[in-house]
This record gives sequence, C-alpha cells and structure tokens, in this order.
Amino acid sequence: MAHSFISIKKFTDEPYSKILGYPKATRRQIKSRINELEKLRIKSISLTGPMTLGKLNILGKGYVGVVVLAKKGSKEVALKIRRTDSQRKEMRSEADLLKIVNSVKVGPKMLDVSKNFLIMEYIDGIKIIDWINSLKGIGSAKKLKTVIRKILEDCYNLDQIGFDHGELSNISKHIIVGKTKSTLIDFESSSVKRRPSNVTSITQAIFIGSGIAKKVQKIYKNPPKEKIIGALKQYKQQKSLENFENLSKILKL
Repeated sequence: MAHSFISIKKFTDEPYSKILGYPKATRRQIKSRINELEKLRIKSISLTGPMTLGKLNILGKGYVGVVVLAKKGSKEVALKIRRTDSQRKEMRSEADLLKIVNSVKVGPKMLDVSKNFLIMEYIDGIKIIDWINSLKGIGSAKKLKTVIRKILEDCYNLDQIGFDHGELSNISKHIIVGKTKSTLIDFESSSVKRRPSNVTSITQAIFIGSGIAKKVQKIYKNPPKEKIIGALKQYKQQKSLENFENLSKILKL
C-alpha cells in the first residue's frame, strides 16, 4: 500500500508538532528537532499505523518514544522520536542495544541515531495477536508454527549472547509479523546485565499464558503444560542447543 507523506517543515505547527514533541514541547524545541531530522536526511513523515496520538495515526507509542513511518532519502524507515517527558536523556543507548541484537540477525536493522531520534528498518506488518486472529482455514497451523519457530530461534540467539529483551511476557506489543519478516521489536527495556529469559518468557506467553495461548490452542493442539514446563526447566538450567531443540520438539515446531 502506498503511503502519503507530509514534509517535516509542516511539523512546526499543530496538530503535527504534537508528534515531534510529545506530550509537550516549546516552538523552539520543535524547530531544533526539525533541524536534527534534516541532518539525519529525514524529509517527510507518514501519519499511518494502528495507534493514534490525538487524531493522528502512528506506528506505536511507549514510555520512551513515539514511532512513525518516515522517509530517509527515498527509503521508508521507522522513526522513533524521544518523548519530551522520557527519563532517557538520549536515544544512543537504545541504538547500541539494537546493534547488539542485529549482530545475531534479530530485530529491525538500526540505521541511524541522534540525541532525540532513532532510525530503524521499517517492517510492514501487524502485531502477532492481530495476525493470529486473522488466521483461517487450511494451512493456518503450518503458518503459525513457522512464525513461532522463527521467534523462538531469535530468542534462543539472544539468550546465547546474554541479552534479555525484558518485556516478552507481554508479546502482543513486541512481535511484528510481516510479509517478508517476522521479528521482535522495541528493545528500550532490554539489558545485557540481567540473566536472559527470552525463550522461557516467550514460550510461557504463547503456550501457558492466557489470551494468546487459548488462541494458539484453537489452531493446533498444544502438548500438556507439565511437559512444556519440564522442558523449560531443563533449558533454564542449561541453555544448550540440545535443550532448545528438545523444547521445540515438545512444542511440535
């Protein structure tokens, strides 16, 4: 689907300025941010996405920033804009975390960063919960297994480098299923200092938790919870490939 883009020069005024300086910014701050965007070669922004900020559509919103679709040169990118009330004083630390996950081919690619902006690969897709709700008919179980297997492999790769996502118990916000790529997103709460529990968190959320687990169960029959918990305990003790493959086998992936 072709998106329509608005020049960043128009973002000095309401209602667009709300996006660049959410929740509140002075005219001077907005102008300074537009200069910052020009240095990053961001030309325009598209007000599209599943969430709204006032009456404007956006891709996402979190404690640290607002995410919109933008153009860097002629390329469509995801632009994360630091909130003016964020406890984070800059976006570079999140960019560093994204570079770490990119090193094991996880997450959207980190493209550029400045004090108030993080530019990432734009993944055209939908949240996993909406994607699962859209599955119908023959082949649904196979499609679902393929996506879950890919996400679990990403989590295993993060576990191996000692990287903890931190918010995978609430996966509906943190997994995007796209036409060409399905991936974990939003690494603002991630850490390399915590003990990683990515595979454990995601497995519990998809197969043992409430909402998503019930929907998954309708598409393909899950093994008994006791079996899953046993395999997870084994994996937790030793995050080896053998234990990961054993868990995948139990989950029929």
